[in-house]
Amino acid sequence: MEFKDFNFKDELMQAINKAGFTEPSPIQKDAIPIVLSGKDIVAQAQTGTGKTAAFGLPILQNLRRDGSVEALVIVPTRELAMQVSDELFKFGKFLDIKTATVYGGTSYSRQIKHTENASIVIATPGRLLDLLKNEQITINPRFIVLDEADEMLDMGFLEDIKNIFKFMPKERQTLLFSATMPEPIKDLARKILIEPEFVTVTKKDMTNTNIVQSFYVVEEYERDDALMRLFDFKNPTKSIVFCKMKRDVDRLATYLVSQGYSAKALHGDLEQRQREEVIRAFKASTIEVLVATDVAARGLDVSDVSHVFNYQLPFDSEPYVHRIGRTGRGGKTGAAVSIVTPSEFRSLQKIQANIGAMMEAKVVPTIDDVKSKNHTGFMANIKNQVIDPAVCNIIDALKEEFDLSTIAYKLATILTEKDQVKGRNKIGKSHQDIATLIERLKNDRGGSGSRGRNRGPRNNDRRPSGDRDGRAPRRDGEGDNRAPRRDNDSRPPRNDSGASRPRREGENRPPRRDNDSRPPRPRGEGGGSRRG
Repeated sequence: MEFKDFNFKDELMQAINKAGFTEPSPIQKDAIPIVLSGKDIVAQAQTGTGKTAAFGLPILQNLRRDGSVEALVIVPTRELAMQVSDELFKFGKFLDIKTATVYGGTSYSRQIKHTENASIVIATPGRLLDLLKNEQITINPRFIVLDEADEMLDMGFLEDIKNIFKFMPKERQTLLFSATMPEPIKDLARKILIEPEFVTVTKKDMTNTNIVQSFYVVEEYERDDALMRLFDFKNPTKSIVFCKMKRDVDRLATYLVSQGYSAKALHGDLEQRQREEVIRAFKASTIEVLVATDVAARGLDVSDVSHVFNYQLPFDSEPYVHRIGRTGRGGKTGAAVSIVTPSEFRSLQKIQANIGAMMEAKVVPTIDDVKSKNHTGFMANIKNQVIDPAVCNIIDALKEEFDLSTIAYKLATILTEKDQVKGRNKIGKSHQDIATLIERLKNDRGGSGSRGRNRGPRNNDRRPSGDRDGRAPRRDGEGDNRAPRRDNDSRPPRNDSGASRPRREGENRPPRRDNDSRPPRPRGEGGGSRRG
């Protein structure tokens, strides 16, 4: 099936073709005909499966373009509001459709003015309800979309949503999209939708088949080195690197810049203006690497992301699906790479089981592997290069002093100097190490007594990064930059100078854990790949 089979308007098909879309995703195949028919819908699908186009394209097809606000899309975050607005504007530009965003942290008057000229308004619940209650805007949309409904529930917007619908017309088409269907969302659907159709993307469809998923097992202290080596080997054109915590995002973005990469951080502590600037720069390819938290990047839609790197695994499968859904969009292929430690391996297996997709175990390339790949690409470029007549004079001049072989060797040396690969030759675990780890985990599940006796070296049994004395990890909330407190930490306290006090006789101090939850100290001069 192709998009042309939906019989969209010529102007809409022109925008679809320009965006590079060919075949609809599973959620688009099922949802678009229902929305076109005018029925209410409850659609369950993971982030990154093409939900915006699933509701946006049929709404654009059915707009009357009468100068009023005909469609309202309610989303949980400012970032998602901007992304949905951009995508709907992109699809509707040949229809002369205008969109407006309504969210907190920016001018009321400007947003109100923009809604007066828009066909579609994309809004966050808090600011929208504020404008409606104060009668600063009056809208009567024919189409209302709740996007990421479960996320709005998690963020405490459920009551706001219910109040918003008190201001909405009874004659409307309501579309609810959600990654999960907890009971409060089902109850909301029963109250605001009329005889809806139900669409569910099954577990086997949770991840895009155009995304190649792989993982590399390393020790905690090797994460930076592994990421640099993978950048050198895979040479991504545009990539997103995901971290759990804001402090890790800031540190890693700074480190990547020090290694010669054009990188920026994106997290909840940035001001709205800064976030918008970072997203625009990433879309325009003026930065090549975006380092982000899950919360800040939710709904981020950039069609040409070649690679997603999980610098740290998320806490469960849903954010994993959301993360890797940033690549392989619009029918293009993508790659999702996860860097995991032995202590995270159990979480990796759980995520893999939940999403129903296979991740290939790989070994971090050696320096020779990177050089070999670079040389292969270099030779291919030479074979395909068309000779510029202007360089003939340069070669003729050099031939007066050197033979052709020497000239070729010198030129090749100049061109390959920028591909120098630094750092340790061997990083991370081998295939045999990974197989042993898998077998040990099977034995750990095997029954009485096996757990804890055959666990191998202590450094392969560390608690996951961010674990706070056995408590559940802290979510990446707004404004939370504190290092996790370790009340039961058995290490000796430091004196005022910062040095550890001498160990008392008989004191049994446990070995330092490389994956301790303290913020990582700045890297020294050694280690890590570097771009020339």
